[in-house]
Amino acid sequence: MVEAPLIAGIELGGTKINCILARGPDDILDEVRIPTTRPDETLAAVEAVLDRWRGFVALGIASFGPVSIDHGAGDYGHITSTPKPGWAGTDVARRLERHAGVPTGFHTDVVGAALAEARWGAAKGLRDVAYVTVGTGIGVGLIAGGRPVDGLTHAEFGHIRPVRAPGDEWVGNCPFHGACMEGLAAGTAIAARTGQPASELSADHPAWDGVAHALGQLLHTLVLTGVPRRIVMGGGVMVGTTHLFPRVRAAMTKSLAGYIALPEVALAETFVVPPALGGNAGPLGAILLGEQALDAHPAS
Repeated sequence: MVEAPLIAGIELGGTKINCILARGPDDILDEVRIPTTRPDETLAAVEAVLDRWRGFVALGIASFGPVSIDHGAGDYGHITSTPKPGWAGTDVARRLERHAGVPTGFHTDVVGAALAEARWGAAKGLRDVAYVTVGTGIGVGLIAGGRPVDGLTHAEFGHIRPVRAPGDEWVGNCPFHGACMEGLAAGTAIAARTGQPASELSADHPAWDGVAHALGQLLHTLVLTGVPRRIVMGGGVMVGTTHLFPRVRAAMTKSLAGYIALPEVALAETFVVPPALGGNAGPLGAILLGEQALDAHPAS
């Protein structure tokens, strides 16, 4: 059996950077965590890690967003309109590619997680998958045929506007859209609405009804793209509150109202599932982004 290539993976998060040197989940040579501070300081620390590593043939970067993924754009590989202070307009991919000197793949952290869960995790063996993170924010990574669903930019399902629950007129918490998905159901929105972190809310707190109502419509929308054969839901809000999964599945089923009559969707317990890779989904997804870059440049 041919040995998998050795790849360097960088998961760029809002609070920390996970650096990994690996061939896969069972062959990890090194892991390094770096705090996310100022862009120059943070990227210099990543470059120092890459300088210590030897033998990797590609680099993958799974980043918080929004990011520019259009290879023909002048700002390809940059973080774009992030509210994270100092990071808007930061060149990540091209800078690290120049430094490493190897083929480099770049995408969102949620696309990376989707790729990893499809290869090794809760959607193993499936090539058409959505990964939803519900934490500080809400993001969706969508892959079809084993590759990211790309076009002008990456998907931003966290900012769709759901139909509001009857009688709910709360303005929401998103600085851009108010009561969009992220403004209603992300961890920051839950805390803003209730005055408590999601992790401290009791399972019978009425706020969960609104969260499930909104997330059910997000899943409804993902089903209607016609892409995912399974939806993996991670992030601190979902993983930290197991009682939310049955509510969200029920809300999706109610919202769809029988329109998509497919057995995969009807079996909601196996269609909407928690992640299997935990905190390693993002870094391992970066490894797969590097693998895809290597496949695109086989002579490099």
